[in-house]
Amino acid sequence: MKVLVTENLRIDLDRETWECRHCQAELVSARDNYKRGLLVYDRDPREIHKPLLDPAKYARTYSPDPQWCRILEYYCPKCGAMIETEYLPPGHPPVRDIEFDIDALKLQWQDREEVREVPVGEEPPRPRGHSHAGHRH
Repeated sequence: MKVLVTENLRIDLDRETWECRHCQAELVSARDNYKRGLLVYDRDPREIHKPLLDPAKYARTYSPDPQWCRILEYYCPKCGAMIETEYLPPGHPPVRDIEFDIDALKLQWQDREEVREVPVGEEPPRPRGHSHAGHRH
């Protein structure tokens, strides 16, 4: 069973691995940070956010200072699809932004049918026997 997580990632619950949704490449254990299985490009933030003022004349140019900010871009090592980006202070480790209890996820999906693509504008499929009747937030 494969579970869609983001537009770029899914988890294969049988193999317990993160996968690229673009090329189906196996990335790393689903119990680990998916970013460990990706290629990382440490970008100079001035490449993305060009200075608005002349750096030869002004110390502050409205562009991020690379001594205070870095941009990490994460790519699939097989197909090169960009999977994620994040802004971090230099020296900060990559953020673990998605973490699942894999055993609980397996239980949650044991009675569901696999969803290959979520139809745009439609509710995702619910487990058999699940109803919204009487449900309140």
